[in-house]
Amino acid sequence: MPFPGGLWWLLCCRQGFTLLRRDYGEADREADGEAEEEEEASFELRAQGDQVGPPSVTLRSLLVAEEMRSLIVEKGPEPVEDDPDALVKGWLQREVRGGVKTPWIRPRRYWFVLTPDSLDYYSSNEKGARRLGSLVLTSLCSVLWPDKQTYKETGYWSVTVFGRKHCYRLYTECLKEAVRWVCAVQKVIDSKAPVQTPTQLLMRDIEEHCGSPEVLEQIYRCNPILRYTSSPLYAPLLPFPYGTPSPRSYTTLRDEAVKLFNSLQQLESERDPVPLMQGVLQTCLDLPPLVDEIYCQLVKQTTEPPAPGGQGDLHYWQLLTCMSCTFLPSPPVLRFLRFHLDRTESRFPASEMAKYACFIREALGKTKGRECVPSLEEILVLMRRQEMICTVHCPGAPACSVAISSHTTAQEVAQELVSRLGLSQSPNLFALYEQSRRREQPVGSATLLADVLTRFENLAGEEREQDPPCRLCFKHYGFLDTDNVPRDSLEFALLFEQAHEMVLRGYVPTSEETLQTLAALRLQSLNSDFSTHAPFPRLEELFPPHVLHARLPAPRHRPPTKCRGVRLRAGLLAGGLWGQALAKQRAERDQRLRGRLREEGASTMAAILEKWKLLQGMGRPEAMAAYVALVREWPGFGSTLFDVDVRSPVGDAPQRLWLGIGAKAVSLYKPGEPEPLDSFCYGRISSFGASDSSTFRLSVEDRDLLFETSQVEEIAQLLNTYLASAGARQPPLSPEPAPSPAASNPPVLPRGLCPTAGPWQHQPPVASFHSQPGSRCGHTGCS
Repeated sequence: MPFPGGLWWLLCCRQGFTLLRRDYGEADREADGEAEEEEEASFELRAQGDQVGPPSVTLRSLLVAEEMRSLIVEKGPEPVEDDPDALVKGWLQREVRGGVKTPWIRPRRYWFVLTPDSLDYYSSNEKGARRLGSLVLTSLCSVLWPDKQTYKETGYWSVTVFGRKHCYRLYTECLKEAVRWVCAVQKVIDSKAPVQTPTQLLMRDIEEHCGSPEVLEQIYRCNPILRYTSSPLYAPLLPFPYGTPSPRSYTTLRDEAVKLFNSLQQLESERDPVPLMQGVLQTCLDLPPLVDEIYCQLVKQTTEPPAPGGQGDLHYWQLLTCMSCTFLPSPPVLRFLRFHLDRTESRFPASEMAKYACFIREALGKTKGRECVPSLEEILVLMRRQEMICTVHCPGAPACSVAISSHTTAQEVAQELVSRLGLSQSPNLFALYEQSRRREQPVGSATLLADVLTRFENLAGEEREQDPPCRLCFKHYGFLDTDNVPRDSLEFALLFEQAHEMVLRGYVPTSEETLQTLAALRLQSLNSDFSTHAPFPRLEELFPPHVLHARLPAPRHRPPTKCRGVRLRAGLLAGGLWGQALAKQRAERDQRLRGRLREEGASTMAAILEKWKLLQGMGRPEAMAAYVALVREWPGFGSTLFDVDVRSPVGDAPQRLWLGIGAKAVSLYKPGEPEPLDSFCYGRISSFGASDSSTFRLSVEDRDLLFETSQVEEIAQLLNTYLASAGARQPPLSPEPAPSPAASNPPVLPRGLCPTAGPWQHQPPVASFHSQPGSRCGHTGCS
């Protein structure tokens, strides 16, 4: 039996009010009569100011009710011309979805009228035309500008207006018309007062009455939205624009906020909540506007839970701890959070919740923002309110374990290691480095080590099993004085190891015989005198691998076949017998090259062993000193080399060079050449900086040099470091420094070990670092 029309109208109105209430975060009425009575009593108390509390609370409750009611369209079917508040009128086409037989999208033409409160559309522009729909405009509405891609696909310029429940997709053939409507709608949206949710109004009430415990308790008792709930959330606690698209694969902010609340409720029963916590933190990092929302949701779920201090409640507190070490909320939410922490400590003193509240309060005073979310290890440590143990490797010395927190910077750890290793009196600069299989780069002084460890965790899942794990290393960063380092100090061991790394990477251009001598000295420093039972490192750990590869014959490149028929036949037969024969030939050629490489390696290793036998009786300190002395003979020692491509002013192909950043000059080297092509003391450099993300600009007097490199920030940071250290140092009294004990008696190598000194092995005099622009410089190339 069909329902009467009046009953249908009543049901539709009732459902409309229910959806409206759900928009503010309230679930449908439960079947349980007790819950329904409690909800009704709550709204009655919010509506009666003389029974609930202060007049301000009652006024804001009425404002909420008025705002909720204003979202309902109350306009009747008035004629088009009777609306004197019309701002813009015109014909537009609206996207309408078809039925079952026509499921595609088809635009229809309507007469649209924009008023200060809504966007209405009619069947026509004649007097008495029927209004077909209306979209109420509030501060949460949004409008999208015309999309060029849509115009290419459809031939129409689109105007999309997002409302609370509806979305109008409008189309016009004229771009100016589309822009006119977008600007007008946006102007109406901007003129609206900001919509405030009940949670925001209650936060203000709590802040105003924080000194009245009775009023506060009444506010919490009469407003279930502030307390723990096991029901799902149907709308966010804070206002978010309607329909605003989110980056990556996320939906709108409102939908993501509701999804996150469902994820929070899963924490209560999770046996391993760490991955879920990291997922919530990652979403907040990708969508920063959701940070305040998650803070409010966590405060709600930790307020008057059914089992205070239970496993589910502690999971909320643990996630709140991770949030406090990762994100800083806005000032209003921060004040609300601090009040919640104080209230928890006063109600549950000496409990686990109070301990978490104290930890969170301290963390909020240190948090400044993170580049990455906490790693799985960091989340486990934060759940126990402890510090992490970070391992820092020191070349030539045992690894150091340093206790760090989520707020510890790389500069703080470097300073602690400098003090712990006794390097406080050294004039040189030290820093932490990220080492991986692919590259090595210094860690910025203000970088949080927790972010670095998170990157290591992410890279560990991407790299193959045979790849060495990423690690932190403590090394020299700037060489200001390498001549006066005592040989028996830990700094000299660091210098020795760093010089050996430069040799293996090919950044010390010298003869192959000198490289063999350096390898023999390395073996002497590791194993002392020659012995057949001594452990032998791999050849690539003693000798630069690129030298061996340079001995192999270059592959022959056949010129491309010009005949089209020959290319066609070759392409057709490539997958047949010829393809198999070519693959077999390539495999045989690779096998021959590997065999040739093993032969070259064996001969090189034999030559290194012969030189090692000549070092009989040399101690480890002498071997290290001799190694550093040989490397120091290259004029560029002490400079940090960067691989760059120099742009030619005439448009030729870029030239690959080495850019050497030293304490006194910047030099350009051709790879493998000992002498610099050009060198500029800092007095000749007028400016430097990044032209873009991959181009470094260096202005030297009247010319600009452009370098293409992926290490733009590292080059600029190192130059700034040297300039800052130069300003802190005093200029030398004499251009000729006094010889140090370490430099006055260089180690004497046995006869036959060291090759004849080349012209590059005598370093020219270097001018003072404090040379002024226009003055003459004694450095090579600076004249």
